[in-house]
Amino acid sequence: MGNIYQATCTVIPLHMQRHIADYGDDDDRERIKVTRHLTSCISRGREQTLISAVSKSVDPQKRRYVYDARNGHTLPGKLVMSERKESTKDVEAREAFEGAGATYDFFDKIFSRKSIDGRGMRLVSTIHYERNFNNAMWDGQQMVFGDGDGKLFNRFTEPKDIIGHEFAHGVTQLTAALEYHDQTGALNEHISDVMGMMIKQMWLAQTVMQSDWQIGRGLFTSMVNGEALRSMKAPGTAYDDPVLGRDPQPAHMRGYVFTADDNGGVHINSGILNHAFFLTATRLGGHSWDVAGWLWYVVLEERLSPKATFQDFANATVLLAGQKFGFGGHVQTTVADAWAEVGLQVPLSLIKGGAGISTLAVY
Repeated sequence: MGNIYQATCTVIPLHMQRHIADYGDDDDRERIKVTRHLTSCISRGREQTLISAVSKSVDPQKRRYVYDARNGHTLPGKLVMSERKESTKDVEAREAFEGAGATYDFFDKIFSRKSIDGRGMRLVSTIHYERNFNNAMWDGQQMVFGDGDGKLFNRFTEPKDIIGHEFAHGVTQLTAALEYHDQTGALNEHISDVMGMMIKQMWLAQTVMQSDWQIGRGLFTSMVNGEALRSMKAPGTAYDDPVLGRDPQPAHMRGYVFTADDNGGVHINSGILNHAFFLTATRLGGHSWDVAGWLWYVVLEERLSPKATFQDFANATVLLAGQKFGFGGHVQTTVADAWAEVGLQVPLSLIKGGAGISTLAVY
C-alpha cells in the first residue's frame, strides 16, 4: 500500500488563504487565522486516523455518516444522517450526504471500487465545524466542513466536485500513495480534480461537451469576482479578486511555477495536467469516464510510484492507451497530442509499440 501519510488536503489552497490574510478586512483575516490554526490541529493526527479507518473496512456497501459538530471542534460530533437515518432539515447535512453518495456511486459504477479503500470504508462527514472555519478538508479519515462566511464563500457542502475531490485524495493515498510536494503533489491534486470533475458530470448527467469544466463553481458568493476555484478548460481564468487574488494556474509547462509555497505549488501547477485531461476528454467525446477517465484511473491504481513526475504520468497514460486501444490509433494519438500541447512530449517509441519509457520531463 506504500506510504500512507501525506499533507492535509483542504479546499481553499494556502496561496489563497495567504492572500486573504494580506488583503482581507479584519473579519476575513480573523477567519483565515482561525482556519489555519484549526487545520494544523486536525492534521496532527492524520496518519494514524487513516490507518485506523482502513483497518476497519470490512463491509463493501455504501455507508454514509454525517455528524454535526455544532460549531465546536470535537470530531466527529453528533450523528444526524446515515443510511438508516436519512431525514433532516439541515441543508448542509443533506448536501454532505448526497456528495458522499455521488462519490461512492461513481467509483462503484464506473470502476467497481467499493468506497475509498475498495473494501467499503465508511464515508464520514462532519458539518458545522467551529464558527470561523472557512474551509473544508479531508483529514485522512473523514470530511470536515466549515459553514462558509456568506461573504467570500457559500456553503462548502454544496459543490459535488469539491466533495468528490477531497474523498479522492483518500483513493490516491491507498493506491499510488503519491507524495504531496512539487510535481508529485501537483499530480496528486490533479487526480483529485479529475475524479471530482467526473463525479460532478455524472451527478449532472453531462457529456464532456455539456460540462463547464470548472472546479468548485458556486463556492464563491456574488461579492467575489470569480466563477470557481479552478478551470480545467482555461487554467488561470477562474477568478481575479482583490481579496482572494488572481488564479495562478498555468496551462503549459513553460508557465510552471517554482515556489516553496503551497508544498511546491501543488494547487498551482496541477493546472497543466488538468488542461491535458480536458483536451483529451473533449476530443474523445462522450462521457469523460468512458476512455480518458478510465486511463487516468488505471494508471493511478496500477502504474505509478509514490514519487511519480508529470512525465511519468503522461508516459504511462499514453502507453496504456496504446495497449488498450491500439498503438498509433486514434485514442493513443489523442492522448499524446494533448500532453504535447501542454509541453509534455512523450517518447515516440511509446506510440510505435511501447518500447521503453523515459522519465525525463520536457520543459
